[in-house]
Amino acid sequence: MRTWLMQAVRKIEADFNRSSDTHLIPLQIPSAPDIQLYFKDESTHPTGSLKHRLARSLFLYALSNGWIREGTPVIEASSGSTAVSEAYFARLLGLPFIAVMPASTSQEKIRAIEFYGGRCHLVTDPATIYDESMRLAHELNGHYMDQFTYAERATDWRGNNNIADTIFKQMALEPHPEPSWIINGAGTGGTSATFGRYVRYQQKNTQICVVDPENSAFYASYESGDPDCTCEGGSGVEGIGRPRVEPSFIPTVIDRMIRVPNVASYAAIHFLEQVLGRKCGGSTGTNFYGVCVLMDEMLRRGESGSIVTLICDDGNRYLNSYYDAGWLAAGGHDIQPWLQRYRQFFEHGRWQA
Repeated sequence: MRTWLMQAVRKIEADFNRSSDTHLIPLQIPSAPDIQLYFKDESTHPTGSLKHRLARSLFLYALSNGWIREGTPVIEASSGSTAVSEAYFARLLGLPFIAVMPASTSQEKIRAIEFYGGRCHLVTDPATIYDESMRLAHELNGHYMDQFTYAERATDWRGNNNIADTIFKQMALEPHPEPSWIINGAGTGGTSATFGRYVRYQQKNTQICVVDPENSAFYASYESGDPDCTCEGGSGVEGIGRPRVEPSFIPTVIDRMIRVPNVASYAAIHFLEQVLGRKCGGSTGTNFYGVCVLMDEMLRRGESGSIVTLICDDGNRYLNSYYDAGWLAAGGHDIQPWLQRYRQFFEHGRWQA
């Protein structure tokens, strides 16, 4: 048993050694010459998203705790990207993998999970993915990975090449190496917990902003202080926003939250395609809305500095939704006014909230 464990950990570490870190891409905003914006491009991981880091950490955490052994079925509750990455690592270790996901999950993500040998178990109500995952794990004598509980503790937030550590190393030679803000969304809450803990431990002045889409419990909980906030259905932006406040969401390490209209997220990725030259996932659009709000505030105060946010995954996973004109029209999402608003801010520095 110990021999298999050692081989499993070695395989994951070898996979890490084969991978370079992700790029930090600058985007100059013409209307804000004294504020530098950078995108940490997590879409270039082997499985195409930020969740590759999380999946690797979750597998190492579960292996080290003795929860996963040779042949153990692995079950995860996921809205898509985490399941893609976990399917990759399960295949690496020769383990069966089942993703319990909302039926609304994009077909591109379902195909990616199946490509890595995983099986998708779809549920109609997104709120049932937790109980259904636990049921399957019990029934199959498997391990429920439970990213929503363990995301904040599976990663070493003090350093050890986590996403915060790599960003600050990559920023070292930039005009403003210590960002004024780091902006990201919350799915599990694990990434914002890593950022928030890291900047405090490393004695940085960087503030952490979490952007939250419509129909998510995180923002309401943060504003009210009520950890039991819930809502019905999905957020409308895959990968972020949850119907309940997840255990890995740590509000005390966050400096600010901003609620983002879904149509603004969809428009933002169309705008970013024009100025970045690449398709990004919906959560990157949510991030960019937050960038505009905070950069506008910095401009009004006459501040210089830098802002870092994330490209969370590749937009080609959403060709049949966020990038499809028919899908947008069917949902009543008119992105044109928002495209004009982003262009106006980009060129002239005037943001209208």
